[in-house]
Amino acid sequence: MTPELTELIARARVVVWDFDGPICRLFAGRTARRVAAELTAVLERAGLSGLPAGAGAETDGPLAVLRAAHRRNPDAGLLAELEELLAQEELRAVSKALPTAYADPLIRTWTAVGARMAVATDHSPRAADAYLAGRGLAECFARRVYGRDRLPHGLKPDPYNLNRALDGTGAAPDAALVLGDSPLGLAAARAAGVPFLGCARGEDEERRLRAAGAPVVVGSLESVLAALRTPARPN
Repeated sequence: MTPELTELIARARVVVWDFDGPICRLFAGRTARRVAAELTAVLERAGLSGLPAGAGAETDGPLAVLRAAHRRNPDAGLLAELEELLAQEELRAVSKALPTAYADPLIRTWTAVGARMAVATDHSPRAADAYLAGRGLAECFARRVYGRDRLPHGLKPDPYNLNRALDGTGAAPDAALVLGDSPLGLAAARAAGVPFLGCARGEDEERRLRAAGAPVVVGSLESVLAALRTPARPN
C-alpha cells in the first residue's frame, strides 16, 4: 500500500469503473479474435478493407475494429449494424465472463462506506447491466452505467461516457476516480480532469499503463480493498 494509492482512495467520492478489465473479463482471447474477424468481414463486404482483424485481440480486438471503422466514416446504417452485432456478442459473452479478482467485494465495500459507483465503458451498456445484475451488483451502481450508443461515437480516448458519468453522479472531476486498464482509459480520464488508478492484469498491461504515464498502477484489486479497509491514521 502506497501513500499515492491511499490518497486516491481517500479523495474519491465517486468511482467510475471501466467494465471489461477492472470488473470482469468479458471475452476470452479466442472469442475476441473471432468477433473482431466477424466485424472485419462485415466491413470488407461493404467495401471497407485494411481494418484490423486481430491486432490487440486479447484486450481490445472488437473495439479496435469498431474504432477503426468509425474513423473511416461509413454510413450510419453500417455503423449501427456493426454496433448491434458487437452488442449481441457481448450479451452472449456475459454468462461466461470471468469476474476480476476482488472486484465484487471492492464494489460492495466502497459502496458501503459511502462512495457512489458508476461505469463508463466502450462496451454495450446492455451487457454491463446484465453482468452487474447477474452478480448482484446492480444496486451498487443505481442505473449509473454509461456505454456505447447505437451510432458509436465518443469512444475512448474521447471522455464522452466519462463526462456522462460525472454528470449523472453530480461529481466534480477532482472528487471522482477512474479505474481503468488501458492507455485509452487514462487519456479519457486526463481529458476529463479525473484522477486515474491503473488496474493491470499482468506485467505487459502494467508496462503499457506506466509508459502512458499512469501515476498509480496496481496489479490486483486486493491492494485497493486492503487500503479501503485500513482505518485512516490521525495526523
